[in-house]
Formats: sequence, C-alpha cells, structure tokens
Amino acid sequence: MIPDIPDIPEIPEPAAPMAVPDWFDPTDDRTALAVWSRLTEPGDLLAAGFVRRHGPASALGLVFTGTDDPDLRPRWRARLAGADPRRDLAVLRRFGGRLLVPGDSEWPGALDLLEDRRPFCLWARGPHDLADACSRAAAIVGARASTEYGDTIARELAFGCAERGVAVVSGAAYGIDAKAHGGALDGLGLTIAVLACGVDRPYPRGNAPLLDRIALDGVIVSEVPPGSSPTRNRFVHRNRLIAALTSATVVVEAGWRSGASITAGEAGNLGRSVGAVPGPVTSSTSFGCHKLLREGAVCVTSVGDLLELVDPIGAGEPAAPPPLERAIHDGLPEEDLRVFDALPLRRHVAEVRLVDAAGLDPPTLTASLGRLELLGLAERGPAGWRRTPTS
Repeated sequence: MIPDIPDIPEIPEPAAPMAVPDWFDPTDDRTALAVWSRLTEPGDLLAAGFVRRHGPASALGLVFTGTDDPDLRPRWRARLAGADPRRDLAVLRRFGGRLLVPGDSEWPGALDLLEDRRPFCLWARGPHDLADACSRAAAIVGARASTEYGDTIARELAFGCAERGVAVVSGAAYGIDAKAHGGALDGLGLTIAVLACGVDRPYPRGNAPLLDRIALDGVIVSEVPPGSSPTRNRFVHRNRLIAALTSATVVVEAGWRSGASITAGEAGNLGRSVGAVPGPVTSSTSFGCHKLLREGAVCVTSVGDLLELVDPIGAGEPAAPPPLERAIHDGLPEEDLRVFDALPLRRHVAEVRLVDAAGLDPPTLTASLGRLELLGLAERGPAGWRRTPTS
C-alpha cells in the first residue's frame, strides 16, 4: 500500500511561440477537436475546461503561440510534433471510418451528460448511425477470465437483445465482452465496440476476426485517434463512454476489483439502470456481481430482466461503495499513474522516450519519475528508467 499523495499543482512555465503548421485553420473547430484528442489523454479536465472557454480552434492557437494564459499546460505541447490531423484522418478514411464531433447528427446526445468528461470527438467505423444505434442500447460487460457459465449467460443475453432490437455495447475484450458482441451478431442484431485504442488497431489481437465482423455489421468507436495504443488510463476512462452510450449496464461476471464494476459505477452516477447476474458464491468471478447486488443493482437472470432496465429514466441513486483493498498504484496523481504505466517492466528506457508514451512535457515527466522513485515504484539505471521489479 502506498500513502496518499496530495495533488501537486502544475506551475505553467512561459513557453516560446511555436511555428504554426500549414494545416492549422483558426476557424476550423472540427479539425481542432481531432487534434485535441491527440494532444491530451482521456479524462483531462483541465484541457476540457480550456477548450470550453476559448473554443477548440482558438484554444489550439493559444497552444501554438505560447500565451501566458495561466491555464495553458506545457504538456499539451509535448505531442504537437506528431499531431498532424491530416495523417490521422487519412488513416481513418483508409479504414472506412469517420470523425464525429458534438453537434453532428450522428453524435450521441447522451455523451453530453458527461459534461467536462465528454470526449472531444469520436473516431468511428461501421455502417450504422451511432446516435440511432444508441437510442435503445444496453451494455453487457464482465470479466476477461470468464467461466463457461458467464460466457453462456453473456451470449444468451446479447442474443435476446438482438432479437428485440436492443443494441449491445461492450469493450471488445476477451471473455464476457467478446461473448456479448458475438451473441448480438449471431442474433443478427447491432453491437457497438468501444475501444481504448485506435479504431485501426485490433486489440486484443486474438479478437481481430470479431472486430472485423463488428466493423462490417456494427460500429467501432474510440475517443483516441488512429494508431493509439491501449493503456491503463485509457481503459479506465473508456468505461464512462460505455455507460453513457446505453440506457442500462449489466455485469455478467466480475472480480472484486474490475473494469466492469467501474462501468457499473459510472452508469449509476449518470442515473442509468444497473444490473448484475448472480453466480456461485464460491466463484471469484462473481464476487463483483454479488457486491453490486448488495449495493442495489437489479438481479438479472434473463433477457426479460435486462429489457426492464433499458429505460432512459434510470434506476435512482447508486449506493455508496464499500472500501476496497488498495493496489500498489492507488492514490497516485493522474500524471504519476501515466508515467508508471509507461515504464517497462524488464528493460531500462531513456527518459526522452517516455515523453510521448506518458503524454507529459519533460519537466513534468522528470518530477513524476522522482516521486515514483521515492515511492519505490521506479528504478533508475545507467540506460534510463524502468518499473521497480517488486512493484
């Protein structure tokens, strides 16, 4: 267990103006939103507020000019060199995709409930209109290391949703997610995969055939641009999109600590209905479901139970979660967690190579590495940095 670390305010430093690239148009908010999705990580509330106050294109212009605005963060400049939207949009078009921004007819209005946590844009693939698909949709999520029992239930629930015109939303992971997508497709229904990486990347690779099917018959969406890798931070923030895009979230199997439980919590906070499938009391893959049931989730044992939850009004206030056992990375500030996630486990890597992976400017990265070293989570060697083996 690591001690709680107080938030350390970032002190902006005066930044020298940068050359404005030829693709920048100060009147093109649409392209600017695509660039902001490249410059920032999901969940960057400071960036969301900055863009809201100045407007997408104007805010991007301030990043280039290096204004002394106290809200301007140097870390947003760290990725400017690789933030050419023409390349990202060309890759998206090559995969038959499209860019969605707030105000588009295809933009799901439910995402506006996220307020400053709303994504800047969505990168989408697939033949169906995303807003229409989400008008009647349920999230079916659960454990990656699922059991045969969980796989069967997930597929049956998704198949039943498909038969009744309810779209199935999930995260395309192994286990329950994959069975839910597959059940919806087998039922000739609509399914939506929300990724924590670029829509051009089949992740996990073993689910590449499934993602190909979804791209042909469903919708694949992500808030990070093409080519982006999946990281812990992106998986965590991806869960809010799954919850917001649906009227109800049902957890089929989940451990005590799980991404599926986080999705259920996000759904409850948004006023969405939450359901959980009970399992054997001796099965660790059902601990999370039983915890949700104790907190007030609706017991789901059939497609009929799930359909009763598909209601935009939601199911009331969620119960307060009990205290959980802390992980080694709990309590880390957002920046330190991103650096910790970027550090390799076995080999040392030069600090300069961590700048892009963590999405931080060099001074902030150096300070974060120092804090991780003091906590025993990072180790400095002759060739650079790595994660401390014992962590």
